[in-house]
Amino acid sequence: MNPRDRVWLFDLDDTLHNASHRAFTELNASMTAYIVTHLGLAEDEAVALRHRYWTRYGATLTGLQRHHGVKPAHFLHETHLLPGLDAHLHGHAHDLAALRRLPGRKFLMTNAPRAYAERVLAAVGLARVFEGLICIEDMACFGQSRPKPDARMFRIVLARLGVRPQQCVLVEDTLIHQKHARGLGLRTVWMQRWLRRAGVAGLHRRPVYVSRRVRSLGALLRSPPF
Repeated sequence: MNPRDRVWLFDLDDTLHNASHRAFTELNASMTAYIVTHLGLAEDEAVALRHRYWTRYGATLTGLQRHHGVKPAHFLHETHLLPGLDAHLHGHAHDLAALRRLPGRKFLMTNAPRAYAERVLAAVGLARVFEGLICIEDMACFGQSRPKPDARMFRIVLARLGVRPQQCVLVEDTLIHQKHARGLGLRTVWMQRWLRRAGVAGLHRRPVYVSRRVRSLGALLRSPPF
């Protein structure tokens, strides 16, 4: 395959920036507070519900929409305000250089809302790298949120882009997303850079559905997963 025919789908949090350092902590607290306020649960119950829906559906919003009638736009706006976050987001010139040199079409595919994704990309200096952004608002089918790792949504995204699974590489920190993508024929790259800094265990192994493990975006240039 000509390298310029490849299509790269990059995750955002803990793939392109260090979300574990601060963003995830603030997001989890914000979502918990939203559940406490709008569902009337105690804080420990809200934490358990948030985690259960994230594990089951890939996004807390999906469970809240399906089981509690929460309006996606309201939830996403309220939980992603995160005042002061931008000051704690830092980009790296070598990441920008690596992405610019990487041959092929590049898209962001994130379970985060568009406003948050644009805000983070701008803060870390990657705002103009991607041909397009595929955010959680774009991952809906028949009125229901279907974020990663929903296999149907992967198929819909590929159809919208007009590409075959074999052309695509998903670069992610989350294994379950890679497992579903690989089942459809995409190549998968497990980004471990920020996971290592967070002390996540089990990074030495490579599941069969992971094409490559990398610690930097530059590694994609040196040895592409094809």
